[in-house]
Amino acid sequence: MGSTEDKGPGGSGRPTSRDVARLAGVSHTAVSFVFNGRAEGNLSPATQERIRQAAAQLGYRPDPVARGLRRRRTAVIGLVTDEIASSPFAGRLLRGAMETAWGSEHLVLTVDSGGDRAKEDAAVAELLDRRVDGIIYAAMSLRRVRVPEGLHRTHSVLANCLPEDDSLPAVIPAERAGGRTAARLLLEEGHRRVAMIGGQDDIASVERLRGFRDALRAEGITVPKEWVVRSGGEISGGYEGALRILDGASADRRPTGVFCYNDRVAGGVLHAATRLGIAVPGDLSVVGYDDQEHMAAFLSPPLTTVALPHRAMGEAAARLLLDAIDTGRTPPATVRRLACPVITRASVGPVPTR
Repeated sequence: MGSTEDKGPGGSGRPTSRDVARLAGVSHTAVSFVFNGRAEGNLSPATQERIRQAAAQLGYRPDPVARGLRRRRTAVIGLVTDEIASSPFAGRLLRGAMETAWGSEHLVLTVDSGGDRAKEDAAVAELLDRRVDGIIYAAMSLRRVRVPEGLHRTHSVLANCLPEDDSLPAVIPAERAGGRTAARLLLEEGHRRVAMIGGQDDIASVERLRGFRDALRAEGITVPKEWVVRSGGEISGGYEGALRILDGASADRRPTGVFCYNDRVAGGVLHAATRLGIAVPGDLSVVGYDDQEHMAAFLSPPLTTVALPHRAMGEAAARLLLDAIDTGRTPPATVRRLACPVITRASVGPVPTR
């Protein structure tokens, strides 16, 4: 009784490896060597090329299910996350993971838990039942997370979050370095009176402010306590925080540069500056953070910002996972921090001269 691989164009209509072997004038085993990665040392380059040309002519593609059974793999990885549907950054992380996985002939099966712990545990259990080769767990805001039950039963990597128990490898943004980068954007334009607006007591806020102060301290600059305003992460927080610092202050007693926790906060700062008649960047330079899609480039003026590397995180997490799958070795539970690049637009200029 033949398998689906035995049916050729006269049967199911789908070309098989045996059709490729007949067209190339080689054995079926030779075709298997080429498409199972065992050709080197067993077949000459000319024979390999003849087989690939025959496969291309017939439109043949290896059966991923059959190949997975042979390798005891499914060629599928799972991606569980808390808020894909509502996060503006989810698409970037997903694209990075999916394209990297596709490049290694893996598909990505994605589950959005909505942040519900029970759903996360159930999602991981379902993925394990489907025998995925490994799982990426991603959070859309940087924080420490409870590792869902089941992740330790397969190869697993965290993206944009840290495990509470430090038990799994993680790929996250280099937030402290990003804060230093933001400060240097202002320092390089001569700004010495600078403020920070937005954020709370989360990991990202703490690390960004720490890096911001690192860079200023290296230049002998201290940010006055009243110029660090923890006002959340929304436009309203940026607006209210900017009014607290800027409203009623003379030009020589207010900051000339502001680093914002994120681009939404920066939007609120720009709105406050407009209301107060303060020109950006002529009187006040503003640096955002995140490079939020459909927003940062469309503010007035377009926002200079430090980008979160969501796509790169997806790529790096997928590559780390695929390497573990290929080698069969669990990667060490280390933290890999990815650089946050600068996106230069028009909201930063030289320090104003009086």
